[in-house]
Amino acid sequence: MKADNPIQTKSYAFALRIVKLYRYFCDEKKEFVLSKQIVRSGTSIGANVEEAIGGQSNKDVLSKMNNRAEFIDHGKKWLRSVAKLTGRIRERRVSEILSRAVREFPSAETS
Repeated sequence: MKADNPIQTKSYAFALRIVKLYRYFCDEKKEFVLSKQIVRSGTSIGANVEEAIGGQSNKDVLSKMNNRAEFIDHGKKWLRSVAKLTGRIRERRVSEILSRAVREFPSAETS
């Protein structure tokens, strides 16, 4: 990973936090279905960033970055769903996670 690319660094750190959240759901809350959706969405952000960095054209890069924004939105949806349907995360904690995602990846709100 290149140290001088803030989007790459942030997406990697975000993916690690999502994996930790997934482990928490599985180990502590015994929630296995919705948490898989969260981990897929959260780790796909970094995968799309990596693909964008290796893009062959500006169109390719923009396409991958738009995919990243979609996965951010999907992740937000799954986090809200887990909070609402299972009551297994406090609403405040979901808000903190979502706020952090929006701060780190602001284009998701404007794409």
